[in-house]
Amino acid sequence: MHMNNDNWGHRARIGMFIVGNEVVPEAEWYAMAPPCVSIHAARVTAPAPWAPWRADRRGVDLAPDVARGCQQFAAMRLSAVVIGHTSSCVVGGKGWDEAAIAAMRTILGEGVHITTNGNDTVAGLRAVGSRRPFIVLPAWFSDAAVASAVQYYTDNGSVLAGHMRYDPGPDWRHIPPERLYAEGKAVAQEVQPLFDQIVANCPPDADAVFIAGTGFRCVAIIEALEEALGRPVVTANQASLWRCLRLAGVQDALGHYGQLLSVQSG
Repeated sequence: MHMNNDNWGHRARIGMFIVGNEVVPEAEWYAMAPPCVSIHAARVTAPAPWAPWRADRRGVDLAPDVARGCQQFAAMRLSAVVIGHTSSCVVGGKGWDEAAIAAMRTILGEGVHITTNGNDTVAGLRAVGSRRPFIVLPAWFSDAAVASAVQYYTDNGSVLAGHMRYDPGPDWRHIPPERLYAEGKAVAQEVQPLFDQIVANCPPDADAVFIAGTGFRCVAIIEALEEALGRPVVTANQASLWRCLRLAGVQDALGHYGQLLSVQSG
C-alpha cells in the first residue's frame, strides 16, 4: 500500500501558546519547520503577561487559557512547549520566564521541555554571537511595551545598538499603537516596507538585527536582510522554533531562514 506523508510528528511534537487572534506564528513555523515535526497551537486571550506575578513576586499564576492549554498538551506526548509571546516575557520582566516555566511544569510534568520566547530570543542572540543588537519592534507595541522590551533585553545581557518601532504607514499612523491590532493590523502586514525600514535604520555598529514579536510577519525577509546588512538576523518565531527543535534533539540545519537555524546547540 502506498502511503503519503502526513507529517506525523515522529521526530518532535511542539506545543506553542499564541495570541488568540493571530495568524502569523503558525504560518511562519510551518514555513520553516523540517519534515515530521508537528506543531500544535493553543490560543490565549489574556492580556500580557499571561501569568501575572503574585503580590509577593515569589511566583506567578497561569491565566486560565494557559492552564487549560497545559492540561490539553499534557496528554499529547509533546517534545517541547513554548510560550510564544514576546509581550508576556518583556512585560513580566526579569525572572518572569523562569516563574512561568515553573508554574507550567506543575501541570505538564517532567517529560517535556518548557521554554518561553524571551528565553529563546536571548539564547538565539547569544548563539549568533550578538552582544549589540538592533531591536525592531512591532507597530502595535505601546510606548510602555517598547520601554519594557528595551529593559528586558538589556537586563539579559545585550548592550543595544538601538531600537525602532516599525512605522505602519500613512494609512495607519492616525491610530494609536495599542489600537492597531483591533483595527486589523495583525493581518494587514507587508514585509517589503519592513525590509526597507530595517535597512535604512540599522546602526553601523549593530552586530545583529533582532525582530521581536511572534505576531510580527518577518521570516520571509530574514535571508534578504542578512545578505543586505552582512550580519545575522534573529526573529521571535525563528528563535523559538530553533530552540524547541534543539531541545527536542532535532539538529537539522535549515536553509533560507537565517544563520541561527544552522547553529546546533540550543
